[in-house]
Amino acid sequence: MTTRLLEVTTSERILLVVVELAPRRATRRFAFVPRQHWTIADEAAELRDLVTSCRGEIIGEIRCRRVEPTPTFVIGRGKVEEIAAAAQAAAIHCVVFNIELSPAQQRNLEDIIGLKTIDRTQLILDIFAQRARSQEGKIQVELAQLAYLLPRLTGQGVLLSRLGGGIGTRGPGEQKLEVDRRRIRSRITHLDRALDAVTRRRAATRRKRTERQVPTVALVGYTNAGKTTLFNALTAAAAPAESRLFTTLDPLARRLTLPNRQTVILLDTVGFLHRLPHHVIDAFKATLEETASADLLLCVVDASDPLALERGEAVCEVLRALQVERTPQLFVFNKLDVLEDPARLRQLERTFGAGVAVSATTGQGVPALLEQLVRLLGERSIVGTLVIPANRYALIERLYQDGEVLTLTYEQEGYVVEGRIPASIKWLYEPYLRS
Repeated sequence: MTTRLLEVTTSERILLVVVELAPRRATRRFAFVPRQHWTIADEAAELRDLVTSCRGEIIGEIRCRRVEPTPTFVIGRGKVEEIAAAAQAAAIHCVVFNIELSPAQQRNLEDIIGLKTIDRTQLILDIFAQRARSQEGKIQVELAQLAYLLPRLTGQGVLLSRLGGGIGTRGPGEQKLEVDRRRIRSRITHLDRALDAVTRRRAATRRKRTERQVPTVALVGYTNAGKTTLFNALTAAAAPAESRLFTTLDPLARRLTLPNRQTVILLDTVGFLHRLPHHVIDAFKATLEETASADLLLCVVDASDPLALERGEAVCEVLRALQVERTPQLFVFNKLDVLEDPARLRQLERTFGAGVAVSATTGQGVPALLEQLVRLLGERSIVGTLVIPANRYALIERLYQDGEVLTLTYEQEGYVVEGRIPASIKWLYEPYLRS
């Protein structure tokens, strides 16, 4: 069962605290940071989206700017007292910060504010806990939550205080705290083993795909860029697709037949995020490995988004961190049906290169996307004429499955096949190639 840590529910009234820090200090805590600088307004807008995805009710918002974060509260004590007064006046249930808080900072803030205080990472983990459906997804989310919880596990009051020096400081409460810590570490070990088993199963599945030489195409992109809607449009699947953050957590795989009758595996993956927490990256390695093993990446960008450039760069940064930047990529500029400014599409093409503009909702541009897939995947194959003996018909069946049979006739010397042969299995057909 996935743990829900200090969850945000529909009954909770939320106060947002948006802190702008100097970039050289603000980026140290996060796994991936885009080269572009996000404004405090952008940070606030994304935090509002995250809280809304968590079904919390936003009552107010406080912004503050600091060059140097304080080790005690991140922000100044005066600002903390201002937040406490505002929260009390508005009957707030929970205060949410847009930056990651250390365990000590979180405890100090809760002591002054007197309310549950969480950070952006905890908010994201709560959304993941709501969205996880498969056993694998639940394992990954719980592992990320426990890794986040462990350094924050402390007792309340004198009996549950931390270990201290001198006689009489180790009481029953402290023993219970240590037991809780051991239980969490034990659970993390158990989940790590379960995730290793999932990784081995995925590796076995990938080996089978490799042996059969079925190309894999992975949809990657910022969360809510429309990847799942495009996945449904291409494969006629019925995967849940909604206009909200992190609708898809569990990777989905479906067969896709291209216009040239070639079969590929299309993968829908978890969405990326600006300043994606390292807890999430570590826990979702099994899922992200699917991206690393793909033959082609379709980088989906919401062309109608005012932050399309910044979010596209965030995706590129994650791909670089995953060391898959050399995998062939095709940018797909989605949501063409709601794009109001055509100049933005030209700007995206100048930044990320020529791509394909589509609307996954209406189907506009999807045929052109399929033709591009045929072209890009076709570069990995050769077209030739084969003369295959009658007793080797299994080779023709293999070509139907993994390549493409263009023409098939029977002559005295055997079957004459004109086909498209994947480069990786060309060695099987070289003895039968007609010069």
